[in-house]
Amino acid sequence: MRIVVMMPAYNEERDLPGLLERIRTALAPWADYQVIVVDDGSKDRTAEIVRQAGEVMPAELIQHERNQGLGAAMRTGLKAAASRGEVVVTLDADNSQDPELIRTMVERLQQGYDVVIASRFQPGAQEIGVPPFRVFLSHLSSAGIRTLVRYPGARDYTCGFRAYDAGTLRKLIDAYGDNFLRENGFSCMLELLLNLRRIRARVAEVPLVLRYDLKEGASKMRVLRTMWRYVVTMTRGFLPLRPPATPRG
Repeated sequence: MRIVVMMPAYNEERDLPGLLERIRTALAPWADYQVIVVDDGSKDRTAEIVRQAGEVMPAELIQHERNQGLGAAMRTGLKAAASRGEVVVTLDADNSQDPELIRTMVERLQQGYDVVIASRFQPGAQEIGVPPFRVFLSHLSSAGIRTLVRYPGARDYTCGFRAYDAGTLRKLIDAYGDNFLRENGFSCMLELLLNLRRIRARVAEVPLVLRYDLKEGASKMRVLRTMWRYVVTMTRGFLPLRPPATPRG
């Protein structure tokens, strides 16, 4: 079984080296794995760091010429990753999420699930170093999403640390083309889960220990804007999703 770890990255030169080493340490002893980093138009050494990592581990760089947003990087990366392995793992490039958890997530997938979320809302989860006001807003928005969406098995709809069955991702992409992910901001993680619900993907969660105290770079999320986009995304989630247009012959 091949595991493809996909990370979108934008100006992550401070956190990416340590995270890549943590991934290598966590996966090399037991997994056939590959790392794909989608550099979303970074202005720093992000691309150079990935190229250097490729000399000691199976790391590949995909570049956007300009910054297009998290959703665009996820769209590019998920299409590439889903074609190259049996399991796709996504996580943030800011070193706040522990790659050691990947093994547990893959084991849960093997129990018959299509998506496994590293969740801040399961017993044993912790959020270390996250500013209290951001925790409050995050939990408030998550509670609202859970109340409205009610996806069985899911409590954390926005965390980017997930493991996917690659066949399930391919099914979603084949059904909807690039429409499988239309949001370009942080709300893309909610949209992706809502669209996976359309194809009846089965979801499970494992507890996440989020370590913002290990993160050196500044956060790129605009919390209030992201909360507004959650509202827009949920509204669209209850509307039909169009498949890709059929080319005219």
